[in-house]
Amino acid sequence: MQLSWQWPWAALAGVLVVAAIVVLTVVFGRARRPRDERDAARVFSLDDDLNTELASRLFRRWRWLNRAAVALLAAASLLVLALIARPSTVDRSEERSASRDIVLCLDVSGSTLPYDRQVIDTYRDLVSHFQGERIGMSIFNSTSRTVFPLTDDYDLVSRQLEEASKTLKGVESQDDIDKMSDADYQRISDWLEGTQNRKDTTSLIGDGVVSCAAMLPGFTYGSDGSSSASADASDAASRRTRAASIVLATDNVVSGEPTYTLEQALDLTAKAGITVDGLFSGPRASEGENTTTRMKQLIEAHDGVFLTQSGGKSVDELVRDIDGRREAQNRRADQAAVVDDPKWWTLALVAVLGLWMLTVWRLKR
Repeated sequence: MQLSWQWPWAALAGVLVVAAIVVLTVVFGRARRPRDERDAARVFSLDDDLNTELASRLFRRWRWLNRAAVALLAAASLLVLALIARPSTVDRSEERSASRDIVLCLDVSGSTLPYDRQVIDTYRDLVSHFQGERIGMSIFNSTSRTVFPLTDDYDLVSRQLEEASKTLKGVESQDDIDKMSDADYQRISDWLEGTQNRKDTTSLIGDGVVSCAAMLPGFTYGSDGSSSASADASDAASRRTRAASIVLATDNVVSGEPTYTLEQALDLTAKAGITVDGLFSGPRASEGENTTTRMKQLIEAHDGVFLTQSGGKSVDELVRDIDGRREAQNRRADQAAVVDDPKWWTLALVAVLGLWMLTVWRLKR
């Protein structure tokens, strides 16, 4: 790290003051000396009585210690002046900040509900480790419903996720639904209310993504081909101060005519600076189908992460993988700052003052 000085003028001013004091001391010292000092008659002094080998050795030692004390005091003065100038270095470090906005965007059509519960349960556990992140959840089928808005009130988030998990507990197969009590069936219907307001259409993925993106600050609705909408989205992306991401859980099976295709929705979110990660929430037998392959291509083309359960991974592991990757990318930012760095100078000053005090103590003896 390169050394710099924040107040070099302060050190320069100190040097000038010290120099002025030295000059004045020398000048006044010479002025007080008698003009005929060199011609004065030799008089008897104590030096004559100390003119022995032992006395001479002690005198030379005393004179050496005096010079050493003066040198150490001068060095301490220079170090003090250096500290006044504020020695600094440019600190390049990795600053971590929890400033993510996360929206859980869940397809709640019949084929995806069993996997939605696993996504919800995983986030119930992840939320307990969040600090500073904001999280929201939206569910969609033919239309969308906000379960809870973007918030960092983790008590509210935990309660909502727990309620959603309990509601979906028995929804793992058609068999489970057939055996469900009327009360349980009604509870699921109530939770899904507002997501099926268009007849003969289900799982409108693009519309669902746009609705989820609308929960994030700065997102603007608009046609993908609209220049004004694109400009607004680009402006929002440039002004965004928090990393924004959507976790999309769907099997990408669309039935009906959506307002936005998945590609159009991803174009809009990308221009708004929002990352969409895809989690295939469908049976493993469908992972090789064209709809799944297309979803993977679109998600990855827009810098998102797309994961399936191939390789034996559970939905829980996939969700944690996505969260871990986004956390690593969004919480790391190289920061450079000029910071005071007096540690070695302070240590040197303490050492010099210690030696000076030892020398003065030896002189007094």
